[in-house]
Amino acid sequence: MNTPSNLKYTKTHEWVLIENNIATEGITDFAQSELSDIAFVELPEAGRKVAQGEAMGTIEAVKAVSDLVAALSGEIIEVNEALKNSPDKINTSAFGEGWIVKIKISNPDEAKNLMNADEYAKHCEESHH
Repeated sequence: MNTPSNLKYTKTHEWVLIENNIATEGITDFAQSELSDIAFVELPEAGRKVAQGEAMGTIEAVKAVSDLVAALSGEIIEVNEALKNSPDKINTSAFGEGWIVKIKISNPDEAKNLMNADEYAKHCEESHH
């Protein structure tokens, strides 16, 4: 399982890269491997305001449908349009070309609610028992 140490993680298996009050978010390597072949991503609209923990889209795979949950509150300023035609980018590059949204953060303190890579790896291990 790949958990880059420069990212923050949610209990619902999203990763976040925070740079200059912008959070780039996707689903983790663990999540994409659990879901298997991703067939479709329902992306939220740019301009939409989201709250931390709110479902903002869905990821459909062969095995299951999963909610995409906002890791931080703010305004969605960009969505990865490439996923509409190539949702499998999430499988092949979860932390790169498979990013899903960029959120302009409205409450930076919420980042304290996120896990670091070690905490997330432990969370995944515990949820598998």
